Amino acid sequence: MNNATAKRVETELDEILALGTKKRLAYMFEMVHEFKQIWILNDEHGCVMLTNEDDDCVPVWPSREFAQSWATGEWQDCEPKAIPVKDWLSRWTPGLEQDDLLIAVFPTEQDDGTILFPDEFDSQLRVPKRRF
Repeated sequence: MNNATAKRVETELDEILALGTKKRLAYMFEMVHEFKQIWILNDEHGCVMLTNEDDDCVPVWPSREFAQSWATGEWQDCEPKAIPVKDWLSRWTPGLEQDDLLIAVFPTEQDDGTILFPDEFDSQLRVPKRRF
């Protein structure tokens, strides 16, 4: 990738990160429908978690780049990991429900994203693709 292309991609990522939570939520599902994967951050102990108003959440992102942008500070040693949608639906949704965990959809440095119950996230994954 040349410098001009890299700069354009960085600008596009910054523009998406600047969107409000609702538009980022829509963007998330658009990308998941297109690429059939959900991105998380993993460390040596497994999937990282964040806390939102006393609820433990699994943060998810629409791409490797957005997940990687979150891997700073205490999470700097974390690696982005793609979860195929079919695996998410068959294993992650039931596991998150069993463990009473929520999902932080597309958090940024400014906010924790949209917090959804696993069944709400699951329902959105099953909705036909639409543009944000």
